Amino acid sequence: MNVEIITIGNELLIGQVIDTNSAWMGQHLNNAGFDVTRITSIQDKKETIISTLNEALLRSEIILLTGGLGPTKDDITKETLADFFNAKLVFNETAYNNVVSFLKGRVKGINQLNKAQAYVPENCDVINNPVGTAPIMWFENCGKIIVSMPGVPFEMKTAMSDEIIPRLKSIFATGHIIHKTIQVFNVSEAVLAEQLEEWESTMPEYISLAYLPSPGKIRLRLTAKTNDKKLAEENILKLTQSLYTIIGDHIFGEEDKSAQELLGEVLCKTQKTLAVAESCTGGNIGHLITSIPGSSVYFKGGVIAYDNTIKEKTLGVKTEALELHGAVSQKVVEQMAIGAKKLMHSDYSIATSGIAGPDGGTNEKPVGTVWIAIAGDFGVYSQRYNFGKIRLRNIQRSSDTALILLLKKIINK
Repeated sequence: MNVEIITIGNELLIGQVIDTNSAWMGQHLNNAGFDVTRITSIQDKKETIISTLNEALLRSEIILLTGGLGPTKDDITKETLADFFNAKLVFNETAYNNVVSFLKGRVKGINQLNKAQAYVPENCDVINNPVGTAPIMWFENCGKIIVSMPGVPFEMKTAMSDEIIPRLKSIFATGHIIHKTIQVFNVSEAVLAEQLEEWESTMPEYISLAYLPSPGKIRLRLTAKTNDKKLAEENILKLTQSLYTIIGDHIFGEEDKSAQELLGEVLCKTQKTLAVAESCTGGNIGHLITSIPGSSVYFKGGVIAYDNTIKEKTLGVKTEALELHGAVSQKVVEQMAIGAKKLMHSDYSIATSGIAGPDGGTNEKPVGTVWIAIAGDFGVYSQRYNFGKIRLRNIQRSSDTALILLLKKIINK
């Protein structure tokens, strides 16, 4: 069943507000078995809203709108929908009671702007909005459905979860849409596609594969659209298992979990702890680790050893190692990892040292050169990388790679 999402608001088009509504709606509609075929953001302009609706109705059975339902003059969605359906705006008791109920205790009285929100197109079905004053309007026309919701994310999510998705499922018979995501690192998209060409050719017709690349990582998403959920899950499981035999060394996780989430889960499960010593990543690895709730259980702390004196005096890096090999070297990064582990009495440690750029490189060590070391009960392991010339990307790729290296080492030991 095809669904289109239309988000309304000039603030979306100028980048003042990020459209998170569409992403949330797309995910939850997909989980409910609906195909989201198009997402459009448009300005608060009557002619634009009407033309966009006309185009959407030619393609889709369900159109979901968010935005433009506030009490101020720049919110024109309700009036535009009345014109679109050749309907009058009429006072709706349900909508008014909702406004009164929501504002009770919040304001001294209901003013005219608040009361005006209770006027809706006469041909719509008003859905209760328990977390706001804007009316949620449901229209049916020639077997197609248009729903207008507030743009406030919390109000939209409540309406979608409690009312709209359950209603749509009661009207439309949907099949099953099943996704499986495999996370891959340290291989280019073109090389990966070549490696998987034969494997991909064995997939049933109702299962598709998408490559979702990001710096240093690729998500492989298998999608099955079918009425036979059990068979689809069995086939996806078989495909996933065979994928491990082909590129298992490059796989670091499944589903849309970050490296820091996956590593945290492993550390919690094994009751082990972690410390970090960061130079070129400047604390970013520590930030990623502590962005996960509950990370205090396994994360001891970190040292941002940007200056060589910190590497020496705090982490115990030997002066001769710095003088002979330089800060960006295998010797130094391994001593940083050992020093962090010892200093913080942790089970594992991660260390990074590199040239993030945009300057500071040499012929021997160009910008983007990064050494990463990990230490644990497996000893010390280190590897050199070159992540290119873009500073922020170097920091992010260094951080992700370091976390994945330790994750893989713990899982495979």
